[in-house]
Amino acid sequence: MLPAKFSYNEEALENLRISDPGILDRLIDHESFRENNLKKSREKVDKRMTLKEAVARFVSDGDVVADSGFSYVRTPLQAQFEIWRQGKKDLQYIGSPNTLSSFAMFAGSCKYAHNSYVGAEMRGTDRAFSRTIQEGRGHILSEWGHGSMGQGFKAAQYGEPYIASRQLLGSEMLKYNPYVKETRDPWNNDPVVLIPALHPDVVFIHCQQADMYGNAKIFGPAVNDIAEAFASRKVVITCEEIVPELAIRFDNSNVCIPFMVVDAVVELPYGCLPGCCPGYYYWAREWWEWLMRIATRDDAAMKDFMKVWVYDCEDQYALYDKLSATLGGARYMDNLRRLQKAEEYLLEDSGVDFSYNTVIPKRD
Repeated sequence: MLPAKFSYNEEALENLRISDPGILDRLIDHESFRENNLKKSREKVDKRMTLKEAVARFVSDGDVVADSGFSYVRTPLQAQFEIWRQGKKDLQYIGSPNTLSSFAMFAGSCKYAHNSYVGAEMRGTDRAFSRTIQEGRGHILSEWGHGSMGQGFKAAQYGEPYIASRQLLGSEMLKYNPYVKETRDPWNNDPVVLIPALHPDVVFIHCQQADMYGNAKIFGPAVNDIAEAFASRKVVITCEEIVPELAIRFDNSNVCIPFMVVDAVVELPYGCLPGCCPGYYYWAREWWEWLMRIATRDDAAMKDFMKVWVYDCEDQYALYDKLSATLGGARYMDNLRRLQKAEEYLLEDSGVDFSYNTVIPKRD
């Protein structure tokens, strides 16, 4: 590893036990990002390919991978599963939240995390992540709050080297983030934190619709995905459906990612399963119950879970079939569609039942 190009918070390096700070450089290397960006073609070309092709071509060992969507909402879970199936190594994960870093670490693909929230909200704490970090199988390179990491992506989107913010002030995270630096507002001398522009190597973003060139529509909250699309060196759009360019031209509402920043487009129906895709299907809550409450309890249970739902599933259709067979067949999958529509008040929600009974399949 080469010596570090940039200066870092020495207290954070010591607290996080980072002996080789050069590993931190790529995330904030604005110049290499700019050089990469200038080489991107702005031509309108057909960028369609399969998910397997996109992962093989655009994810390299050691890359900084951005976790997009929000935990299990419009998160490109199927793209992440394919990264792990292809055995990519030594990846750094960054995201707000950074939920998938835990499972990527267990799969052996992720070695480092730029950490924000890890878990599945009301489903519970991710015990597997805690165990992985405590046992030294994964390492944290920086600690962030949601807002501060989002500001780093936003700075990159706007082409700024950094943002002056009050995020992180008064928190212990300043002692565990080598990138940020506390200084003084030159106008009123108040304390501020300088948050650098963050440039992941690659991001997969799941959208409801896109055309073959990469113009992409997101229905519902975009979270950090728009900023990540402009901040990342490589951008892969996965989508529920590819629509004609004319459909985008005639109705450009919700088009928030332009084709010129996109490298590949993958038509991937059910690309968020077992998470949720606004307008299309609700999240499979039973699956997450099994993961967070049962599978994360020990490594044997996690290994079994990953085998069943990742490695034994060739693609999203295999997971769809297994999910429906396990939890109630076509009626269960149709109910996910109805729940999502009812959640968004797109159909009459009286009589739609949001309760459920947790079903944990028996292990052989």
